[in-house]
Amino acid sequence: MNWGRVWTIAAKEFTQFFRDHRTVGATVLMPILQVILYGYLSSDIKHQPTIAWDLSQTAESRQFLDALTNSQYFSITFRAQSMRDVVRHIDDGQALAGIVIPPDYATLLHRKQQPQVMVAVDASDATAAQTALSVAEAVGTNISHTLQIQQLRLQGANIPRIGVDVRARAWYNPGLRQEVFIVPGVLALVMQFTMTFLSMSTIVRERELGTLEQLIVSPIRSSELMLGKMIPIMTIGYINVTMILLFAVFWFGVPVAGSVVFLYLTVFVFFFTTVGLGTFVSTIAKTYIQAIQLIQFFLLPSMLLSGFIFPVDAMPKVMQWLAYLVPLTYFLAIVRGIIIKGVGIDYLWPQVLMLLAFGMVVFTTAVLRFRKRID
Repeated sequence: MNWGRVWTIAAKEFTQFFRDHRTVGATVLMPILQVILYGYLSSDIKHQPTIAWDLSQTAESRQFLDALTNSQYFSITFRAQSMRDVVRHIDDGQALAGIVIPPDYATLLHRKQQPQVMVAVDASDATAAQTALSVAEAVGTNISHTLQIQQLRLQGANIPRIGVDVRARAWYNPGLRQEVFIVPGVLALVMQFTMTFLSMSTIVRERELGTLEQLIVSPIRSSELMLGKMIPIMTIGYINVTMILLFAVFWFGVPVAGSVVFLYLTVFVFFFTTVGLGTFVSTIAKTYIQAIQLIQFFLLPSMLLSGFIFPVDAMPKVMQWLAYLVPLTYFLAIVRGIIIKGVGIDYLWPQVLMLLAFGMVVFTTAVLRFRKRID
């Protein structure tokens, strides 16, 4: 191994990378843009625009609407004068929920009967619909419970304290902030996409520009050439990791509970998988377009199966088995474990070993396929 030739290749790659301003901009700005977008795009459905048709127009009906509004999941944006208004606003998407309170709402309550309130929800988005329906049912149950207690007090009866006193605690994320879960996942996702595309494009670019012939006739060995191309890619990867961590801490207020050194070490292990995957694809594809098409077969399924969007435990068994064959699944568990929970190698060693095994297999396969020749 001639390290002088390795650093010569690395210097050439650095110069070539920074000379292409579009690539530099995409590599530096895209991770920041993805962190900001994913950080603000929350799956917590709140303040859904709602249209209400209050036929009762009483203090009791207003109390019910206020309870829905105070839950922060409904926002009474429109007032209806007929059922047609309710249907029209939900059909055209202006309202995601419709509340219809019957005219005898207060009368039935005073008679100790149960009035029927219609809560219509646009179920095009099943997640939002389930949340809205659950909140509406909980509000109705709470009002019923409150009225029963008030009636017992008016009768002078003793109110027994029965039931279960649940003292809930939210560990690691007391504020239940969505960005605490999303932003560390973005770090793992950006690393996979950025490192894979950079490593893939370096070999393919040499072939398309015709400079691969010059490298072939040179005394540079295949291992020296590959190592010289890896050093700039890993350097750029660590720059991206640092930028994402800074944005996570100072922009979104996501604290890093664990060891940053341990996080950087696991990132280095993950580099072997991403760089190996990019190099492997570059040995198959003849052009950059072919490489892009091939890499989609790996990246898109891994994003969906890794647990970045959907929990792995909630998937069908077959999908779970496939998820365990995706290296990103283990890296996501490592990143979230370090940043959110603050755990170390004593808890994360199974994921680290699996990630290291995947990295060695993928990287070794890529090295064996990589030859200093033109196919």
